[in-house]
Amino acid sequence: MKKASKPLLNTRLSAQSSKDLLEDRREKATTRYPFHEISEHLDVKISPRAKRMALRVDAKDGSVKLVIPKRASIRSAYEFALKNAYWIKDRVAEMPEAIAFDHGTVIPVLGKNRKISIDYNSTLKRTSIILKNNEIIVSTNKEDPSSRIKRFLIDLAKKELTALAHLKAEMADRTIDRVDVKDTTSRWGSCSHDGRISFSWRLIFAPMEAMDYVVAHEVAHLVHLDHSPNFWRVCEQLSNQYHKGHRWMKKNGAQLMRYGA
Repeated sequence: MKKASKPLLNTRLSAQSSKDLLEDRREKATTRYPFHEISEHLDVKISPRAKRMALRVDAKDGSVKLVIPKRASIRSAYEFALKNAYWIKDRVAEMPEAIAFDHGTVIPVLGKNRKISIDYNSTLKRTSIILKNNEIIVSTNKEDPSSRIKRFLIDLAKKELTALAHLKAEMADRTIDRVDVKDTTSRWGSCSHDGRISFSWRLIFAPMEAMDYVVAHEVAHLVHLDHSPNFWRVCEQLSNQYHKGHRWMKKNGAQLMRYGA
């Protein structure tokens, strides 16, 4: 007779308890050692998977993450942060100033500067947003419609990136299983072996040649899942502005994270 499988409750509780213990240790560490005096933008994280201490810039919120291995001493982590204090301050200073989705704000969308025009009307039942010429026209009953504007731009990004990706896939004689858009901080796009492609929705703020470059790069991975010379040749075949777009993203890519922050 087959035995009934044991419930996963204990495993889940154990995992949750482990997370709680790490968070408790983090709170005690930041209380005992004045990490905030090094930088108010320094965020301490104790990771069970990290093998060594590391500092990472989070372009989305403008913070610097200090990742500490589970078994490392907090004192050594504090000394590590002190040793790199100037590096931390320099990275924070380099972060671009956030730009909110407010009335009158001008933001680049699909290669053109567009002015956000918000018309507040409490009698409206829902928010409507349209892209017209050089304006993003928002009619709303919300005092702060920024989340609706962000959702509109994410949907617009998915529409444009999906269409462009399928066009380039046809050029490469390949098919795409699915296109997703995400709010990523470490990469602008990714391609899996099964034909799924993901992009950062923030590419909507990039010049068209930069967006074209990123899409060409990921679609080229449908042909070569590497960065061999053959891969780069496919990239150039898929985008006639490949080099220009590549240079722009390398120099200015971090700027895309400041919109809607």
